[in-house]
Amino acid sequence: MTEIPSPSNSSVPAPLWRRLLPPLLAAALVAVLGVALLSPSRNATDGGPLVGKPAPQFTLTSLDGTKVSLASLKGRPVVLNFWASWCGPCREEAPLFRELSTRQGGGQGLAVVGILFQETKEQNARDFIREYALAYPSLRDPGIQTGINYGVQGIPETFFIDQSGVVQHVDRGGLTRERLNAGLAKIGVAGL
Repeated sequence: MTEIPSPSNSSVPAPLWRRLLPPLLAAALVAVLGVALLSPSRNATDGGPLVGKPAPQFTLTSLDGTKVSLASLKGRPVVLNFWASWCGPCREEAPLFRELSTRQGGGQGLAVVGILFQETKEQNARDFIREYALAYPSLRDPGIQTGINYGVQGIPETFFIDQSGVVQHVDRGGLTRERLNAGLAKIGVAGL
């Protein structure tokens, strides 16, 4: 009888890279999916954790030295814009804010407020305001504490706060007329 040779246990193992490649690819895929699932709003232009919650309070000083607090604006719808002079999209949306601020009124009327975010030179902000003829207060935020309280991730970011002081809408990135009007509608203000 002929004997069938048994497989030899001395076969050469696959190279290390071939053995490690599948688990490494699987781990990388899981990591990418995990990041995507845990931060779905990173590329979103609107929404955020403050929507439906009271707007964080602040008292800041404007470039002309006037103190402005969010509490003093209670009872009025507020459009709160974080911006800086070096920000390109801020320049693109500035004409919309100029147009919107002409509707600003005392008492129950709309309040438009700008907050400087990581402005490198105050004079640049003053030049920006003059260039675009902005007629609403722009507030200093030393240490960007107000920006942190609002969760600002980049500029421009605009918060639409209703008469009760509740954030109803957040818009990230340069506003278009349509996006501005969408935010205004959520706080009961007629669009441009």
